[in-house]
Amino acid sequence: MGTVRTGGCQCGAVRFRAASIRDNAHVCHCRMCQKAYGNFFSALVGVPLTDFEWTRGKPSVFSSSEGIERGFCAACGTPMSFFREGNAHISLSIGAFDDPASVPLDFELGIEGRLPQVDQLASLPNFGSTEEDDPEGAELARQSSHQHPDHDTAEWPTATPKN
Repeated sequence: MGTVRTGGCQCGAVRFRAASIRDNAHVCHCRMCQKAYGNFFSALVGVPLTDFEWTRGKPSVFSSSEGIERGFCAACGTPMSFFREGNAHISLSIGAFDDPASVPLDFELGIEGRLPQVDQLASLPNFGSTEEDDPEGAELARQSSHQHPDHDTAEWPTATPKN
């Protein structure tokens, strides 16, 4: 899987480059991942350390367990990575890649923590958020967005963090 992929946080303060990914793309349902991502699960894929680099900034880290570091952007809060001390790879948040759809999932982990809402997703009514569905709201979002684009840029920050 030797395709070069890039990614970063929501504000653009932290960017990365992955020259390859491992065959371990997964969602983890464990309670620690739920809390770390503030969501039903985390979606991660491993990248060999030899094929990985932070290209702008570096994430802040929280040691969620002995020997475990979870990386996040200190400016915007985006969860970015999971690293186990001694591993030859770092696991990156699939949603942080510029093209997350290019990372197919291989398995689920921590299934004992899977929340029942996950099973409801396929049966829920769904609504788009495109110009066709809500032209006024889409234009307002475009005009007021501080989100970094899904590609490398020379400039940062796109927004100033508020405390």
